[in-house]
Amino acid sequence: MGFFSRLFNWDDKQAVDPEPSKTSASELGLDAHAASAVLAEIDVDSAIAAHENWKLRLTNHLNGTSSEQFDPAVVCMDDRCDLGKWLHGAGRERLGKYPAFSVLVARHKYFHIQASTVLLQKQAGDNEAAEKTLNSSFKHGSNQVVLLLKELKRGLGAS
Repeated sequence: MGFFSRLFNWDDKQAVDPEPSKTSASELGLDAHAASAVLAEIDVDSAIAAHENWKLRLTNHLNGTSSEQFDPAVVCMDDRCDLGKWLHGAGRERLGKYPAFSVLVARHKYFHIQASTVLLQKQAGDNEAAEKTLNSSFKHGSNQVVLLLKELKRGLGAS
């Protein structure tokens, strides 16, 4: 049984599962149609790529090699990106009953707060603190979001 399936408590029969290392949409209590519907609503790979790309975007901003303008007050909002819109909308409707969904929402919010913190530190002229946040709490939050998204995708039976 996978990490996400344990968090989601997807399979109440896990103790008698002959192949506990396999996670599937059926463990979610979703049939193939429902799992396909979730995957049609959110492109997990794009969400992962977008969140992984934030480190490069912030690094370029800190280095002064980016012309991108960031507003920390907007960046800290976790419901503006495609993943956040899904998490607060259709995702919550379909998967909100699972405890791990709340974990994913919380980690995603933390990620956005850390990205905003990097920007605020840069604006305040504290490049050293911004760099430290980028390479510690931001990186940690990003890694957690990516891990949870990969486990969600695997749990939905996507390859």
